[in-house]
Amino acid sequence: MNAASTLAKPAAANADPLAYFGDMIDHCYDYAEAARKHGRPIVGIMCEFTPREILLAAGAVPVCLCGGSAETIAAAEQFLPANVCPLIKSTFGYHVKGSNPFLKRADLVVGETTCDGKKKMFELLGEAYPMHVLELPQKPDDPDSFERWVKELVKFKVVLEERFKVQITDAKLREAIRLMNRERGLRRQLAGLMAADPPPLTGRQLIEFRSIISGIEADLAQYARALEIYGAEVVARASVPASGAEMDGAGRSAGGSPNLGGDSRPRGGQVRVLLTGVPLVHGAERVLELIESCGAVVVCMENCTGLKPLLEDVDTNAPDPIRALAAKYYHLPCSVMTPNQGRFSSLRQLAAEFRPQCLIELIWQACLTYDIESCQVRKLAEEDLRLPYLKITTDYSPSDSARITARVQALVEMVQARA
Repeated sequence: MNAASTLAKPAAANADPLAYFGDMIDHCYDYAEAARKHGRPIVGIMCEFTPREILLAAGAVPVCLCGGSAETIAAAEQFLPANVCPLIKSTFGYHVKGSNPFLKRADLVVGETTCDGKKKMFELLGEAYPMHVLELPQKPDDPDSFERWVKELVKFKVVLEERFKVQITDAKLREAIRLMNRERGLRRQLAGLMAADPPPLTGRQLIEFRSIISGIEADLAQYARALEIYGAEVVARASVPASGAEMDGAGRSAGGSPNLGGDSRPRGGQVRVLLTGVPLVHGAERVLELIESCGAVVVCMENCTGLKPLLEDVDTNAPDPIRALAAKYYHLPCSVMTPNQGRFSSLRQLAAEFRPQCLIELIWQACLTYDIESCQVRKLAEEDLRLPYLKITTDYSPSDSARITARVQALVEMVQARA
């Protein structure tokens, strides 16, 4: 049994997965505190390009530190320009206010060179915490660039071994790879249920099924339970007439699946949306909520907090696990990559699978790479996929919620009129 499984508190067999993940931060805090008592280091990460498998193989606990709160931004603006992405400001604001317990307990923080704003923020954060920055080459089709990325991960492995006085063996790497492949597979299958019409969840409910700490066995058990519950719901809905299943007094469909989401669950006739663009980190789901308040359901999220990091697993049979990890993570189609053809291939694949009726792209203010790439995304949506396209540029403040709602409502009404 690995170290992660010995620290996980077993969840009740009949637990409500949505309620369980509603307390995700508390679960993660308890897990991290127990891990520290067992001598495991806490490592904060800032991006999907950081291979969690290497950290797990080092015995560390990888914790995502990306900030999703508007309340910490003012503190960050004492040091950072106002026209920096809100994710960067929120993350740094937690440091300024000392209000992120995971950051305060971090034995190491790992950054990456995906964004100039983040790189300079890491320099400031590095004045208070041990910092290691991964140099990410950004030409995905260049073999030399990939070889540099392999060397970067080898150096990262050595840094962890020296700092934490451990040996990261191939056997430990393969064990961590299998664990993360399980986690990705379960989350990928959950997301795949949204291809049903109607889907068994809203997009806002689906995004609850995530954790800021990877590889917790209790989380994986809840992913599996959610997959069982909502998979049964899809089967039950498919077996009844289009007019819908009758509900009994316990809120169960005629097929016996519990209606955990209540009246907020999607019904037939809602406009199906493919959401792309920037990540919706924990606490920054406002735009998703606004979209689904307008008679739409987000059936697919292509972004980094959605399917993007889940689409590919690591090859467990590769002779060199570091090269296998390098290949998986280097394939992430982030907008910093040039050219970023992988993203457009993914959007085509996801549009075919989830059958959206429109595409909405979310851009955080001052996120230049996604903002500029939106021109190509719009062309793909309108000319290739033949889908109506809407670009939303905003930050964490709710001040523009009415304007966003009006624009989404207009898009939904246009799609409904076409239908």
